[in-house]
Amino acid sequence: MDINHVPQDDISTYAKNKKAIYATDHNGDYRVIASSGWNVEGEATLQALDEFKSQTHGAYKAVVDGIKSPLLYHMYSQRMDVAVLAQSVGTFKWCIKRHFKPKTFNKISDKWLIRYADALGLDVDVIKTLPKVE
Repeated sequence: MDINHVPQDDISTYAKNKKAIYATDHNGDYRVIASSGWNVEGEATLQALDEFKSQTHGAYKAVVDGIKSPLLYHMYSQRMDVAVLAQSVGTFKWCIKRHFKPKTFNKISDKWLIRYADALGLDVDVIKTLPKVE
């Protein structure tokens, strides 16, 4: 991309911040240019956030209905998916999915709860429950 074509659309998802973009100058050399975003990128980000919100709502209902453990809700509320959470705690995706089962989750060790708490940036006691109102 040419330095004169770096998007400067002031998208809301950047919150008045700038992002570094590599672009070529008139000599063909790469330079770092500050960008305030591109409208298409902003829309894609908002769609992704809406998807996480929808998944969080669905997970909340599944936990209330006793189908899933609170871990599923907290994973989505922290804008993670199974792959990201598995990588964050250093385990396999199948293990995370297994802990979504309420019976299994209720039996996991404090060691696991601490790993999840660290990865999600929450207290152990918070991970075991749902917030009162979504």
